[in-house]
Amino acid sequence: MLDQIALRAELADHYDLAPSTDLAAEMSGIYARMDRVVAPPDWAVFAPYVAAINRLKAERNAVILAHNYMTPEIYHGIADVVGDSLQLAIEATKVEADVIVQCGVHFMAETSKILNPAKTVLIPDMDAGCSLAESITAEGIAEMRAKYPGAPVVTYVNTTAEVKAASDICCTSSNAAQIVRGIEGDTVIMTPDKYLAQNIAQQVPEKRIVWWDGSCIVHEQYTAQDLRDFREWNPGTRIIAHPECPPDVVAEADYSGSTSGIIDYVTAERPEKAMLVTECSMASNISDALPDVDFVGPCNMCPYMKKITLEKVLWSLHRMEGAVEVDAAVADKARVAVQRMIDLSRKLSG
Repeated sequence: MLDQIALRAELADHYDLAPSTDLAAEMSGIYARMDRVVAPPDWAVFAPYVAAINRLKAERNAVILAHNYMTPEIYHGIADVVGDSLQLAIEATKVEADVIVQCGVHFMAETSKILNPAKTVLIPDMDAGCSLAESITAEGIAEMRAKYPGAPVVTYVNTTAEVKAASDICCTSSNAAQIVRGIEGDTVIMTPDKYLAQNIAQQVPEKRIVWWDGSCIVHEQYTAQDLRDFREWNPGTRIIAHPECPPDVVAEADYSGSTSGIIDYVTAERPEKAMLVTECSMASNISDALPDVDFVGPCNMCPYMKKITLEKVLWSLHRMEGAVEVDAAVADKARVAVQRMIDLSRKLSG
């Protein structure tokens, strides 16, 4: 665990991080991307960190990959690439920088390291885990294979390197239906998200899909009654759900898709009011680009994603701390599963 007092003292010795309205004004171009959701006083606090990180990125020859669940000051202020798990996995294969800073959770940093074994991959907080990734082990994969002999294992990217290495192919929420439909076999094992598997089973009825009993702490909290109550309270709202939600929640929604799919849907449809049934930062990160859309309703926050802060990103780059390592033998096997996903997804999309 990071010593926040020592961290802040050392950073203060090297960078001017005092809130600055002058610097905030100088960086108004960056602020314009988030001014609908970040108040001016907060931007005056964030601006010195954003400036320091962006300078340090150049010095370290680093690139920042940020998931759609990052807070706006990270998503808009310092990220070089933003996206869902599939987009970040694909972009990780194109990175030319020496250093990758993963603003997301640990399994995402592992995926970047698997795809870039010669590069330094940093995660600003090693404790940024994932309840879904922690719900299954390689032994769990072996248990499913024994129960359903011969069935291919399609594993969500929200898993550890060891679990990926024990699988046949990976998937994300944006390409899961494609992968399951395209892989050989009448019975397909999906791990570890039972709700994603159940939602995909409805989209691919020609396959028998069996699943591991895992779920996401963010998306499992929503209920179908929540959505019905919200429609009654606020009629006319377009409800958009992530496929990690339970199937009855997805059935109540107007649209269901990955984080990138949600962004594309809202951008194309431009509903007057939209409720995003997913992690809280999603609406914040796209609201400035869609000022005509009123994002309403409750959301659930991921405590793991929120462990990544500007201060921790700066510290990670300053000290080059938080390097993610993956055993070479495990990485080789996991790389096959991830690359199969990327290759099959490209083939089926092309």
